[in-house]
Amino acid sequence: MVNKNIPDIVVGRLPLYLQTLNQMAREGFHVASSTVIAERLGTTAAQIRKDLSYFGGFGKQGMGYQLFLLIDELQKILNIDHIWQVALVGAGDLGHALIHYQGFARHGFEIILAFDNDPAKVGTVIGPIVIKNIDTMEAEIKSRGIKVGLITVPARNAQEIAERIVVCGVKAILNYAPTTLILPEGIQVQNVDPILYLQRMTYYLSD
Repeated sequence: MVNKNIPDIVVGRLPLYLQTLNQMAREGFHVASSTVIAERLGTTAAQIRKDLSYFGGFGKQGMGYQLFLLIDELQKILNIDHIWQVALVGAGDLGHALIHYQGFARHGFEIILAFDNDPAKVGTVIGPIVIKNIDTMEAEIKSRGIKVGLITVPARNAQEIAERIVVCGVKAILNYAPTTLILPEGIQVQNVDPILYLQRMTYYLSD
């Protein structure tokens, strides 16, 4: 059950905490203090403690957090203590790269379906995935009960594709198309547009 009293900005920081803790685990840490986590993330120990306090007590004052216990708890909170099957729409260069990207599998996501409307791509194999005709998308997604979608189509097609996969039962969409999707309340959408981030950074640059 989702606790709607927890600010979305807090939820958004949890994956960063988890990423940092996993890195510390790889480095051999077994205990993590809020101070050390904060130093790595450029925030404050008070912020770390406040965020985690929304979900219960995970550490003892002066002793820090048991690293692997906190990792397990954050994975449960974020619902990534199991594998989420993912459908990708758009098998162009970006879609091709995402299918090959191993990071998804390492963090609880598995692309099992990919669709395109280009006859030259349909039937081709990318890694373990056979690209399917987009006309079969609704039936395939429904039959697998998939809740997560990746959209890598041109901006002009993104809204239509998003609406179609939402009807199929998809509840969370990672949108790589450079456009804002307008979808029903309750559908989680995250937009990924590197150009926007580059433009934000160049504001701070000077010749």
